[in-house]
Amino acid sequence: MHLEARRMGDSLIVRLKGELDLHSAEAFRAFVREQLAASDRIRNLILDLRAVPFIDSSGVGAILGRYKEIREGRAGRLIALGPRVPVRRVLAMSGLLRVMDIAETQQEALAMAKEGKRVP
Repeated sequence: MHLEARRMGDSLIVRLKGELDLHSAEAFRAFVREQLAASDRIRNLILDLRAVPFIDSSGVGAILGRYKEIREGRAGRLIALGPRVPVRRVLAMSGLLRVMDIAETQQEALAMAKEGKRVP
């Protein structure tokens, strides 16, 4: 898995390339944790999943942990950007879509983050 991050306003955009599974979940957790630790001003996490073809339960757990960190520690939102149909299905079946939003474009994701509204 390849990970890239950039900050836009109070949002951290993390771009993932490759499978988010047992083999990459810990690297994902550590990467996001490090990025969040670099700035207290980050409130929202946008996960760019456009280049993620597969996610398993380890990946779901890693995302859920980041949700808790963003929600409880920063009172922010978690937004998935452009997940492919198989990934979207896993997110839906796992219940993650009850706590995160889906955006189709980066502009839409940033607008959602700026709104700051989300069902707890």
